[in-house]
Amino acid sequence: MTEAETLIPKHGGYRNLKSFQVAQLVYDVTVRFCDRYIDLRSRTHDQMVQAARSGVQNIAEGSQASGTSKKMELKLTNVARASLEELRLDYEDFLRQRELEMWPRHDPRRQELIDRRPATADDVAEWAREVHEGKSGRGGQGGRSVSVERGEPSTASTPSTRPTYPEIAANAALTLLAVATALLDRQLAAQAAAFEKEGGFTERLYRVRSAARKGKP
Repeated sequence: MTEAETLIPKHGGYRNLKSFQVAQLVYDVTVRFCDRYIDLRSRTHDQMVQAARSGVQNIAEGSQASGTSKKMELKLTNVARASLEELRLDYEDFLRQRELEMWPRHDPRRQELIDRRPATADDVAEWAREVHEGKSGRGGQGGRSVSVERGEPSTASTPSTRPTYPEIAANAALTLLAVATALLDRQLAAQAAAFEKEGGFTERLYRVRSAARKGKP
């Protein structure tokens, strides 16, 4: 026996969405980043913080709205995705304008951060400290030093070749943004498929009323 369709299905629960959790972490990291590296009086500071906040808020609002409007859920989730894309460009501009390195997607430092599954901005800060001090578990990037004992090249980074904190922080945010946007892309695809299959609130209202008139449970 199939479960009877309800007029307003379960909705909300956005705190359990991985996209929300990562977007919220991006927001926390961005607030710290902007307070430390962007002039508090600049428009860029406000825009970056607001873009990060918009990503979080629209995921939550879309999840809550899904009970009565799948169309609104899709729209708000897409707004969240667009806001995080705007934020990604701001971080890329920060690195480019200061002639700092933008780590490629295959950089092991990025993967190490992802593998750690950081839950808080403090977790990200700890990873950043290890990268800056050359204690990264996968070995630092940058210049290669020479082993005194054996005269062999080493992958350990020296103080002169280690990335600066602004570079590390911006690349950490970009790494987390890549995860968040990938999750939202999959979320949007799933929402679109569900909308095509089940329709919106009007179609559900018709089905529920039809079932009630026929005396079905």
